[in-house]
Amino acid sequence: MAKGGATLGPTYYALALQTAVQAVNGCADRSEAMASIGATTGRLAGEIRAAKAFIGNDLRLVVLPEYALTSYPTGESVAGWAEKAALDKDCAEYDALGKIARDNDLFLCVNAYERDANFPDLYFQACIIFAPSGEQILRYRRLNSMFAPTPHDVWDKYLDIYGLEGVFPVAHTEIGNLAAIASEEILYPEIARCLALRGAEVFLQPTGEMGCNMETPKSIARRARAFENMAYVVSANAGGILDQALPESATDGRSSITDYRGLVLAESGWGQTISAHAAIDLNALRQHRRRPGMANQLSRQRLELFAETYATLGTQPANTLLEKDGSVKTPERSYFGDSQAAIIAKLAKSGRI
Repeated sequence: MAKGGATLGPTYYALALQTAVQAVNGCADRSEAMASIGATTGRLAGEIRAAKAFIGNDLRLVVLPEYALTSYPTGESVAGWAEKAALDKDCAEYDALGKIARDNDLFLCVNAYERDANFPDLYFQACIIFAPSGEQILRYRRLNSMFAPTPHDVWDKYLDIYGLEGVFPVAHTEIGNLAAIASEEILYPEIARCLALRGAEVFLQPTGEMGCNMETPKSIARRARAFENMAYVVSANAGGILDQALPESATDGRSSITDYRGLVLAESGWGQTISAHAAIDLNALRQHRRRPGMANQLSRQRLELFAETYATLGTQPANTLLEKDGSVKTPERSYFGDSQAAIIAKLAKSGRI
């Protein structure tokens, strides 16, 4: 034990693998899409094996970009994308990713669209962490999305099935307490804070964004979330998206690893690369969290101050895709934009914006 009772933790390397994403939008059907995902998984197996040989045997954590297996839907209906590109919890594609984790003795985080038998004709965007055993040890489903269903849209039923710990999961592992944040959710401090209060020490952020020489909202937010929660952030962006309408490098660059002080330890340039790798020092993080002082953000929070404001002045309503009889309705693509427009109008009418 370290001074003050903090448990000593290992130092190991993490990699934000900036790899190309192969879009499946042009695939004719599910069979063709799954074949594409299989080819992508095979390529990733080779890249991760080579990365471990280059970085060293102490590479214990790899984070892949957002929607690394498929890219994102571009006009497909919700039901159509679920049928074509969304995976099931127990599927050959996840088995292949688990094998990569097992073969390389590391933890692997992937972001994918997936189906859930409890919510037919919907899909969720999920972050899954595979342990070195190959098992799935964490499943986080994106809570804030502009274009897709979320657990909050079917909130009451989702809580009945998975509970609040299933909404904000933290995996307690030999390389620290791991949690996932999907892409632009790094902009929402409440998500990271809920995970940190449950013990998260390393945030894994699969992301898909336009890398830029200037600071972007997401790059600023990564440093803020790391500092205010005293946690590492491992953020993997794509090294380009193949076979989709935008220029290939529109989603590319600046994968990074940020430490618990908000300092960027490693950051990539553009293209497919393993340059965003750095050491994760759990002992230093845990000692920092146990150290009294102004920089100890977690211990200084007075969260009760904000509970009533959040409870009474919230903007996004729950259960918008849940019927009164408990059945789930499948939205049209236009539903998400229309819902946001209605909320903006409500806020404007109340004088809050």
